[in-house]
Amino acid sequence: MYYLIGIKGTGMSALACFLHDLGYEVKGSDVERHFFTEKGLNERNIEILPYDEKNINKDMIIIKGNVIKDDHPELLKAKELDLKIYTYEEMVAKLTKMYMTITVAGCHGKTTTSTMAYQVLNAIKGANCLIGDGTGLASRENKYFILEACEYKRHFLSYTPYYAIITNIELDHVDYYKDIDDVIDAYTDYANNAEKMVIACGDDPYTHSLQISKPIFYYGLDDDNDIIAKNVEYTESGVIFDVFVEDNYYGHFDLPLYGKHMLLDALAVISLCYYERFDAKEISKILKEFHAAKRRFNETVVGSNILIDDYAHHPTELKCTIKSAKQKYPHKKIVAIWGPHTYSRTKAFKDEYIEILKTVDKAYIMDIYAAREQDNHEIDINDIIKAIPNAQHISKEEIDKLLDYEDVVLLFMSPNDLTSFEQEYINKYHEIHDKKDEPNEN
Repeated sequence: MYYLIGIKGTGMSALACFLHDLGYEVKGSDVERHFFTEKGLNERNIEILPYDEKNINKDMIIIKGNVIKDDHPELLKAKELDLKIYTYEEMVAKLTKMYMTITVAGCHGKTTTSTMAYQVLNAIKGANCLIGDGTGLASRENKYFILEACEYKRHFLSYTPYYAIITNIELDHVDYYKDIDDVIDAYTDYANNAEKMVIACGDDPYTHSLQISKPIFYYGLDDDNDIIAKNVEYTESGVIFDVFVEDNYYGHFDLPLYGKHMLLDALAVISLCYYERFDAKEISKILKEFHAAKRRFNETVVGSNILIDDYAHHPTELKCTIKSAKQKYPHKKIVAIWGPHTYSRTKAFKDEYIEILKTVDKAYIMDIYAAREQDNHEIDINDIIKAIPNAQHISKEEIDKLLDYEDVVLLFMSPNDLTSFEQEYINKYHEIHDKKDEPNEN
């Protein structure tokens, strides 16, 4: 039996589902608080226990999540029983050897790109996946394995992929990486782990600075790329473009995607499919039915409003998400609700956050979520709020601030799980409007 300590984490929950689908007995433990990742676990009847050293017995193989400290009671019990213990990366590395593995890395877009790649390859040939939104699906018969590979603490260096995709390179995780050169060094090592080739976004300046020994092919909008999107048209229905490979026409695509960043994500997948010799018309047909990853521009209609839930947390991601909302809903005002994640990131990119949030019609900003950090880095969220015209603080207890809006886009952006916050808004909105719609007996 595989026992996962920290099973509700996005990577760990996906891994639990993956192992279950392969036929293994799986269960695990976590805190007694709801996470959106529980859905897949519950659908498979994977048992989730509260942390307790009594859960651990001699018949288990332990997988520990990256948030689990060395002094965790369950981990100490596992060591006492001399059980085999794997980190998340170590277990996933073992699984990658069973399939043709395609890893997707990048500061932004890797979850969406991984989801697109999975949906296309699974439809054509059959594919497994481990994706950072908590999605894990597998069959022993499948040829491909799509793996979202995270750069934090160089975790992605554990893998040896057949194809290594790089969506972009940018400074993030400033609690770990010293500077952009440190990030580039990590991606250089990641790229050199590829067995066949590297597929990278050529519009990103840092991908060209990689010193690698493996073949690398670039995709993008710039003319010096190997695979290029031309005749691009952004509309309220999505994006239309033609793809050329080394100046030869490959195919026409009309996709329900919003923003340049999602076009580039699709182009990464199209590039992969080209090198696997798939038909462009078949790829286009599948991508036309693309379903977004969890917490990536997920939309809910609430009366006359559109509620969008998005994982965006880096300034570039906020900017892209806001642009996508404006492309799809050009006639609606944008009301942003932002939950900052980690003190170090908020401080490092403070000025960028301010400038980006100035571009929306109204900004509501939550308190900074510390996550793994203890030090507040002397950053006060009120300094950001004061610098943005028409910005206010908001908390989960202040949902009433949003209830008077009509015919707007409510854009919730944060890696923090805001599901309960959003659901509370939806419930209160309907409660108010249902009362208004009740007939007056007088």
